[in-house]
Amino acid sequence: MKRIAWALVVVGILRAAAADAPPRATVERLHEVLLDVLKHADALGFRGRFDRLAAPIRDAFDLDSMAEGSLGGQWRKLSDAERARWRELFAQFTIANYAANFDRWSNQRFDVIGEEAGTSGTTLVRTRVKSADHEDVDLTYRLRQADGGWKIVDVYLNGTVSELALRRADFTAALDRQGFAKLESTVRARVDDLAAGRGKRAR
Repeated sequence: MKRIAWALVVVGILRAAAADAPPRATVERLHEVLLDVLKHADALGFRGRFDRLAAPIRDAFDLDSMAEGSLGGQWRKLSDAERARWRELFAQFTIANYAANFDRWSNQRFDVIGEEAGTSGTTLVRTRVKSADHEDVDLTYRLRQADGGWKIVDVYLNGTVSELALRRADFTAALDRQGFAKLESTVRARVDDLAAGRGKRAR
């Protein structure tokens, strides 16, 4: 009983610490993992990168909220079973994108540029990715408090292009045209393509 009580105390302390940590701490933890994966990208391969990134991405992002947002008003039309499948598929698709695109080390560096208040209780963390081989890329993370800490709910390329908005436009159009079952199979095929080295996106 004493061990259980002590474990509960430790969990409570960790949750309190996470709640007190600033939004940029979530982004910095994610960046640490991304840099480690990049440095070992070749040795890990896609599957190794996917497995290494899965838990940190699920911890850093509010993937359930993003999965819902990616379907807009269409979300209300899904059954509970379809919603559960989409949440998990969206998570796998997100992790696969990172595993496929963060695949080559070229002395990258992630710099946090600043932090500012966003709309609806969110915070924007502005960052810059520097690389020896490519132009600098500005990434802005939008975070809000969820599950006792700050979670990423969107990423903006060059400060303006919302990744979630792009996904929503893509997914809702497919859902309108072909229905949920077809959307589901299409996104599963995209995950397979990413695993095979196809469908990478420039970062």
